[in-house]
Amino acid sequence: MDFINIIWIVFLIISFAPMVKQRMMNAARLRLMRKIEENRGSRVIALIHRQESMSILGFPIARYIDIQDSEEVLRAIKLTDDDIPIDIILHTPGGLVPASEQIAHALAKRKGKVTIFVPHYAMSGGTMIALASDEIVMDENAVLGPVDPQIGNYPAVSILKVLEDKPARDIDDETLILADVSRKAIAQVKRTIEDIACCQYDDQKAKELAETFASGRWTHDYPISFEEAKELGLRVSDRVPEEVYQLMNLYPQAGTRRPSVEYIPLPYEKQPKTPKNAAEK
Repeated sequence: MDFINIIWIVFLIISFAPMVKQRMMNAARLRLMRKIEENRGSRVIALIHRQESMSILGFPIARYIDIQDSEEVLRAIKLTDDDIPIDIILHTPGGLVPASEQIAHALAKRKGKVTIFVPHYAMSGGTMIALASDEIVMDENAVLGPVDPQIGNYPAVSILKVLEDKPARDIDDETLILADVSRKAIAQVKRTIEDIACCQYDDQKAKELAETFASGRWTHDYPISFEEAKELGLRVSDRVPEEVYQLMNLYPQAGTRRPSVEYIPLPYEKQPKTPKNAAEK
């Protein structure tokens, strides 16, 4: 075998190795999801957004809730009997409002129980989906986020604030148009939250949640902790199954650089102390 052939073989191995690795990762995910389903008697849907190496060249692609996600989730719901519980493992920075609303409405209308597992964070549209569930199971350090609409690069409530602080004659036409869109967007999101939350909460509580999450009380990236979620009256618990964390490990970030966080991936448990006299014996 000459040197050129060796180079070609090495090149082919390097080229196909990422694809083989990805297939093995996908198979491991499906096996673990099936294990969770068998343990809980449910349908498991993973809605997890990371930056993953999606090609041989390894360019990272940012992910968020989009129309393709909503199509897939709705298809999975359609394939599930109404009486079978659905567990969604949710990890997302948010995404498109129409896609998030579609998923939320579909979950809210289900007869079977819907549980949302949040191992790390579910912001914006992710929180909207969580509000449609019967129970939100969060890690004690996980966070949710506000769902106030964003118009371009600005919060809708902040655009409306301009109308309060300036007379109309001093405001340009574009800002006035954005303010009109902002007013409609806020009303639409509030109505959506009321519609999806009233299936799990009473009407008054649904209105309170709509006002809390969509009125711009916080900045859009404000982290709502487990404790604060409980104070707001959400149905939350912190009993996240260990398999959910294991599944998250099968959705790694793109490994293009040296990891900034490293540790020995084993559970450390405190060992009981041995009495001194017993040790001497």
